[in-house]
Amino acid sequence: MKIGVPKEIKSDEYRVAIMPVGVETLVRAGHSVSVQTGAGLGSGFEDADYAAAGAAIVQSADEVFGDSDMIMKVKEPQPGEIRKFRRGQIIFTYFHFAADAELTKRCAESGITAIAYETIKDRKGALPLLTPMSEVAGKMSIQEGAKYLEKPMSGRGILLGGVPGVPPAHVVVLGGGVVGTNAAKVAAGLGANVVLMDVSADRLRYLDDIMPANVTTLYSDAYNIRENLKLADLVVGAVLIPGAKAPRLVTREQLKTMKNGAVIIDVAIDQGGCIETSRPTSHKEPTYIVEGVVHYCVTNMPGAVGRTSTIALCNATLTYATKIASDWRKACAADPGLAEGVNMFEGRVTNAAVAGAVGLPLEKLTF
Repeated sequence: MKIGVPKEIKSDEYRVAIMPVGVETLVRAGHSVSVQTGAGLGSGFEDADYAAAGAAIVQSADEVFGDSDMIMKVKEPQPGEIRKFRRGQIIFTYFHFAADAELTKRCAESGITAIAYETIKDRKGALPLLTPMSEVAGKMSIQEGAKYLEKPMSGRGILLGGVPGVPPAHVVVLGGGVVGTNAAKVAAGLGANVVLMDVSADRLRYLDDIMPANVTTLYSDAYNIRENLKLADLVVGAVLIPGAKAPRLVTREQLKTMKNGAVIIDVAIDQGGCIETSRPTSHKEPTYIVEGVVHYCVTNMPGAVGRTSTIALCNATLTYATKIASDWRKACAADPGLAEGVNMFEGRVTNAAVAGAVGLPLEKLTF
């Protein structure tokens, strides 16, 4: 199979979809790989590294898209990229279709087969290609939250961990999955008082066992959310329903009860956000203020730490890319978890959560 890797064009996106060792692996398996010049620079990989591994270095995205059976990317396709798609071409990337009906419709019109990182499952039902970026985003949420609590950033002007004689910040984490767990660990490590909320009693029992003493677990219901928002200096939105839009847990009215200069980091923004007032932002303009509360809603948080994120992501994606390139239909027939990654087949939506979110017909895909 001919595999193409374009340079990411989303604002401040420094990741790349494959490392040189990935090129080497695919070439050894009998595939050809074209990499757009400069694609790996944001992650510290030179064109020469890819060429030495067996890739053809091409100058333009047009060449990559025009001559490839499968495209490997990191972020959701941008409008200029969608125009380059060919019917039947496989696109293997993060899509987050449920949060963007226009993106979904444009991809459907292009006739591609969309295999989404974020809905592939392993044998345990976990999300192996979402997990590494969720780990990065969870840790970054506290790093960014601590920064935006500083007064020059329009925050409350408090130190997350406090100092002797001065109380630490009150951090509320909505969601006890991978993002929430990593956020809580980092916040607790910095000395904050942390409330970690989830709707699964079993998950809360597990988290209660592994978390340090300054993390309190709470069942996520309307009352507990409402009361903790009043106390919060920093709120991390970390909820996820695989493939579907994130549930809205915090209303605009509830923001009025929060402290002036409190900060919200809505990591769920890729799936539409879990705060009513959230809207996508970029690393260049990451924040805005509503009702006195600083909102940070960057849709590609891990892109800012391209080196770490690329290595973590590619360690997870390469095995699946190899299976898809060899024979994606046989691979999906043998692995139902990989089959769940097929969100669209030749322009027809095959994921129930996506179809329901964007209002397109659902087609059952058989292998």
